[in-house]
Amino acid sequence: MKLLKILGVLLFITSCSKKEDHPYTFYYWKTNLKLTREEKKTLDQASVPYLYTRFFDVDKADDKFQPVAVITRDKSFETSKQIIPTVFITNQTLLNINPEEIKFLAKSIHHLLQKKINEYHFKTNNEIQIDCDWTAGTRDDYFKFLKELKRVSGKNITCTLRLHQVKDKKQTGIPPVEKVYLMCYSTSSPLEKSDKNSILDISVLKNYLSKMEDYPVKNIAVALPIYSWGIVTNHLEKHKLINALSEKDLDNPNFKKISKNEAEIMKDGFYFGNYLNKGFTIKTEEISEEQLEEVTHFLEKKIPHFNIIYYQLDSKFVSGRKF
Repeated sequence: MKLLKILGVLLFITSCSKKEDHPYTFYYWKTNLKLTREEKKTLDQASVPYLYTRFFDVDKADDKFQPVAVITRDKSFETSKQIIPTVFITNQTLLNINPEEIKFLAKSIHHLLQKKINEYHFKTNNEIQIDCDWTAGTRDDYFKFLKELKRVSGKNITCTLRLHQVKDKKQTGIPPVEKVYLMCYSTSSPLEKSDKNSILDISVLKNYLSKMEDYPVKNIAVALPIYSWGIVTNHLEKHKLINALSEKDLDNPNFKKISKNEAEIMKDGFYFGNYLNKGFTIKTEEISEEQLEEVTHFLEKKIPHFNIIYYQLDSKFVSGRKF
């Protein structure tokens, strides 16, 4: 009897400690849809049959709605995945928008999406994802837009959900969608002086998502970061970003290491496609496998059975990673 009890306890511990399997895929956020051999291989291995693809951004200039950086497709592009059209809308686009403009915006976005889907012969499903960092001031009009886009398109409209929109849900509201994509990155601004990792600070994330289990929308996917960058600071404490830099890029005879992920430039010159002066500093930020595992383990206690969408599909970011 004792032996059976011990075996039962061991089986229980084993089942509890077993790593949960999360189906995954990727975001594609570049303007020209073209896959390298490594990117295609990585995408083919993804267990979710979709590729979340940014088609264009929407902004407002001179009181006119403007599509920005509309996607093009390289002739070589080929995938068995279904394309999920994703559109990023700036918050300022929604400021002081009137009901007629909401209708016009929804109709225009749907029209341009359909035009690109037909032009590039994309295989799609019934979903359109909208990405917007809406605020308390724009929430009502944004939610009206989501409903109007659903009406106009006849599609299933989903949207992204940022950390502050979870923590401050009473102010920012709950979007009228059946599924949200929780963006577990951009925990702070990279252009502000800070010791924190602006891509993902886990303590900040845990604080913002402490009540995630109470969020009313229960169909939740999780977006996790695999990107990296370098933050360049000049003599006036002004900052700029250089995409896809990592610690190993700081191993340069013209750099003096300040820490493992920060260096001072000792000689004027072109570095990473940018002219940088002596005295400038570069701080790299990237995300480790251990950090992703910690976030995933934390979210498993908050969200049952979620898929993961990694941001983003780029050979610079997927090389050497295990998914």
